[in-house]
Amino acid sequence: QVQLVESGGRLVQAGDSLRLSCAASGRTFTSYKMGWFRQTPGKEREFVAVIGRSGAVTNYADSVKGRFTISRDNAKNTVYLQMNSLKPEDTAVYSCAAGSGWGRAAALYKYWGQGTQVTVSS
Repeated sequence: QVQLVESGGRLVQAGDSLRLSCAASGRTFTSYKMGWFRQTPGKEREFVAVIGRSGAVTNYADSVKGRFTISRDNAKNTVYLQMNSLKPEDTAVYSCAAGSGWGRAAALYKYWGQGTQVTVSS
């Protein structure tokens, strides 16, 4: 079992930067690939980024590539999402997830956090 708790979401203005954190507890953190997803009301959950177990491999959605950076600190059991040049369309609830498979599909991830709200005003 893995428990995930996100933090760092808040109201910001367009163009601002924000860093989200996801603290993991429970089973060995390094056993899992870690992903970030986001969701807005009435829409399906959207893949944002994923990072491999060592942190050497990452993958991003086209909508955030070049603006967002996913990283992890295995010593702290924490994964981060650095978000730069934020846009109003980035407004969503951001959730982290842990899984054994590699990919963008939410079904690959077994454990999920509750999410943290990011709101970007224009």
